[in-house]
Amino acid sequence: MKKDFLEVTDFTTEEIISTFELASKMKSKPSDYYEALRYKTLALIFEKPSLRTRTTFDVGIQQLGGFSIYLSPAEINLGKRESVYDVAKNLERMVDAIMVRTFGHNIVEDMAKFAKIPIINGLTDYAHPCQAMADFFTIQEVKGTIKNLKIVYIGDGNNVAHSLMAAAGRLGAHIVVATPKGFEPNLNAYRNAVEAGKETGAKIEVINDPIEAVKNADVVYTDVWASMGQESEAEKRKKIFLPYQVNAKLFSLAKPDAIFMHCLPAHRGEEVTDEVIDSPNSVVFQEAENRLHVQKAILYKLMKKD
Repeated sequence: MKKDFLEVTDFTTEEIISTFELASKMKSKPSDYYEALRYKTLALIFEKPSLRTRTTFDVGIQQLGGFSIYLSPAEINLGKRESVYDVAKNLERMVDAIMVRTFGHNIVEDMAKFAKIPIINGLTDYAHPCQAMADFFTIQEVKGTIKNLKIVYIGDGNNVAHSLMAAAGRLGAHIVVATPKGFEPNLNAYRNAVEAGKETGAKIEVINDPIEAVKNADVVYTDVWASMGQESEAEKRKKIFLPYQVNAKLFSLAKPDAIFMHCLPAHRGEEVTDEVIDSPNSVVFQEAENRLHVQKAILYKLMKKD
């Protein structure tokens, strides 16, 4: 039976842990997996621009012995030039899996419903599960554990915040999301994370005070204040989010060995200052690299047929 990865919660706690174990092996000895997905083909559908998602999936499938085909907005234009159903039914006969980076989350849900091959969410307006998987893998790599760590997300309650809450719920972390009033995460995303956390002992909080949130944090995480598709709101958001900037003063409230994370791209001087993102506490480039290793593990788990 085929399996998709549209949200972090599509993997059980045990599956996430085993994915991290596999990613660690792939990172330390990549040559052991050079033929793991030999001749397998991955379609990459992009409705939004990308540096990390495009590069890591493209390189990742090739390092596993397969290859990819890039499909740009001009070639697909999901739901406009061609219906999601028709794209799914065509591609399932030509490739072994599809990665989709798009706007509406319903697009990846429909693709998964219609296609008989695995669908991977490379980003939607609602969720960014591959990013959250790489984030928590990085936290475990740096800190040696995830359980009971205090992870603080500062900024817009967006797709990244949703997936970080989901991962925290699955892995038993304490996550605090601090946003301006009116910019809190989706209520269903919050409730689902709380529900998942009942089994793992996770603590999921949403508050409006960034100073209170960051106190004694093990991890401080931020993202851009205006995501793709919100460019028209950028100037208005700058004024609202200014108190949520992760600068040296705010970061100093975290634990001395706290790490700084950002999914990138960063708008330096807005949500984060250079002195924080370029500090010894910053792991943003290790975090970005780990997209490659974690996504390779996800591809292997979804595409490998014994």
